[in-house]
Amino acid sequence: MTDLYLQDWRAWTPHREADGESRLDTQDKPAGKAVPAMLRRRLNLIGRAVCDMLAALDPETNRIVLHASRHGDGERTLEMLYGLNEGDPLSPARFGLSVHNATAGVYSIASGNRCSQQAIAASGSEWAALIAEAHGYLADGQSSLLLVFSDQPVPQRFAAYAPASLSAAVTLQVGSQPVGDAQRLVETMNPAGDSPLQPLDIIDWLMGNRRRIACPISRRGWQLEPVRS
Repeated sequence: MTDLYLQDWRAWTPHREADGESRLDTQDKPAGKAVPAMLRRRLNLIGRAVCDMLAALDPETNRIVLHASRHGDGERTLEMLYGLNEGDPLSPARFGLSVHNATAGVYSIASGNRCSQQAIAASGSEWAALIAEAHGYLADGQSSLLLVFSDQPVPQRFAAYAPASLSAAVTLQVGSQPVGDAQRLVETMNPAGDSPLQPLDIIDWLMGNRRRIACPISRRGWQLEPVRS
């Protein structure tokens, strides 16, 4: 299997302290400056944060983007369903922004990035799916790409049917070579783990608050190791 190295990262959540880590944005409302105002208005807070992180990690806008989210923009989808139930017409623009690849699409339009954009939902195994897809792209000859993992609480009406979550988004630049201060992503089988990984778990791991993360569905775990010279 192709080695995978974490080359850089950015993250956003108002539910953690940055503790001097410049790569973590803890603002309640991300600026969304990477997207023009007309497009920015269409994005929710996580969408704005993701676009800013992608711009920071890929100023040349020439990398593939893989974006995973378990629930996507559930609030927008639910509002449309309520409207349909009341007999209201469905807005094509609103529907277009409710789909799973909406944020990646807005980023692509704003930045002019014409590389592949892939949206992933995997019923709680989003992180494992991202890593599997990344290995595939790297094995196919890509030198580096961007992985995005974001989610927010599901609408209150459905909270009892989904694991509790907090708004967070993380973007990682990964590649096949240990450039700069890269760390090697080491995978283990049959790890301990009892709940699906969420973006906040990945942020805690990147901040050094967790040594290992694990996906119980795929029965795999990951840890970061320094690159030996």
